[in-house]
Amino acid sequence: MTDVRGLAARLDEARRDGRPIGMLSASEPRLDVSAAYDVQRAGIELRRRSGERFAGVKMGFTSRAKMVQMGVDDVIWGQLTDRMLIESTAEVSGLIHPRVEPEIVFLVGRDVTRAADVDTAVAGVAVGYEILDSRYDGFKFTLADVIADNASASGFGVGAWRDPRDVAGLANVGMILEIDGRVVQTGSSAAILGDPMRALRAAARLATDAGIVLRAGDIVLAGAATAAVPLPKDAHVRVTGAGLGSVEVTTR
Repeated sequence: MTDVRGLAARLDEARRDGRPIGMLSASEPRLDVSAAYDVQRAGIELRRRSGERFAGVKMGFTSRAKMVQMGVDDVIWGQLTDRMLIESTAEVSGLIHPRVEPEIVFLVGRDVTRAADVDTAVAGVAVGYEILDSRYDGFKFTLADVIADNASASGFGVGAWRDPRDVAGLANVGMILEIDGRVVQTGSSAAILGDPMRALRAAARLATDAGIVLRAGDIVLAGAATAAVPLPKDAHVRVTGAGLGSVEVTTR
């Protein structure tokens, strides 16, 4: 049997101490996707015991190229907590491999008990960013490893919410990621499964399958519009989405 709690504790310690560990799969050959999600849930439970609250979900592998690279035919997901939300300053000095990527973010306006209801439950859409931080040496991992590591979730920020009825062309929003005034990535929301709404539906499907109800006020990070880039200390980051405004953060 896979030592779910023991593996979750190893990852949690690596996160808190900012020290990388070897891939879990190297010592746990029976770590498959199902067991990896068990480890992820156990890790979130450790965070809840320390006072953190569930805040939503994040999607991973929403790029078709990434799916092919990892040999999968479905997205993966992780859980967000309230302490991952970043207002204006991000502490990255204690992270292991900090990276940032631009996101489309959804705000849930009412409880989603059936995945089919999620389209009409959206209360807001915004441009955002996610800060990733794999807890593994060299940012190298298998599919099961990254799932166990809560899909590399570390932090996220969100711009001003827009009424989804006022947002046109969400399937092809031009996005720009800047660091210290220099454009480091450009892309389109079309990179997120062809349309971020598909990622939202996948989030609702995976959450309900796992027995999690997305509730009013919860967040869904739909996935990256570009590749993630290294996030340095003492930097100013801005993500802009056409028609959605921008969001900024300073690192230290």
